[in-house]
Amino acid sequence: MTDSMDSRRPRAKAADKRQRLMAAAARVLHEQGVERTTIADIAQAADVPAGNVYYYFKTKGELVEAALSEHTRHLEALTGRLDQLADPRERLKGLVDAWVGQRDTAARYGCPTGTLAVELDKRAEGGLDLSVGQVIRRLLDWVEQQFREMGVDDPGGLSLTFVGAYQGMSLLSSALRDPEIMTREGARLVHWLDTLT
Repeated sequence: MTDSMDSRRPRAKAADKRQRLMAAAARVLHEQGVERTTIADIAQAADVPAGNVYYYFKTKGELVEAALSEHTRHLEALTGRLDQLADPRERLKGLVDAWVGQRDTAARYGCPTGTLAVELDKRAEGGLDLSVGQVIRRLLDWVEQQFREMGVDDPGGLSLTFVGAYQGMSLLSSALRDPEIMTREGARLVHWLDTLT
């Protein structure tokens, strides 16, 4: 029994370090951007010796992939909580509330996934831009499902409008360093949702 528990501890520690690195990658890449972020920056934010990072992630690209996995995990956790609400309109309003709740971060750095998408689209190495698109696609699909359940016309188009409004308010909030843009535009989105029949 003791041998078994001892053999699990190193695996648990390794899993904890890997998770800390993934969370740090998501945060630091959002705050600094891909180009300005070094592996050492992520290691420091995760409180992991820089040399140990290579045990878990061989390249900066792998750390970007890990950050995207974190964004996906956060999105799935959020939509999972919202799925507990019975009404799809209330789920969408809950999503708006979550976005507005991050207004200070959005004003400082923009949308975590949106800013990463723009930056990765400009990089020469392929694949990562497509990966970030998959995260955004998950959000669009979830939002479209809510509109579909509401029984409104063109749920796919409304999903694009809704997520596009969020990206726009995040961008403007960041560009103007004004978190209240998120508050005002979030209220406008909620009002718009109430007008849909």
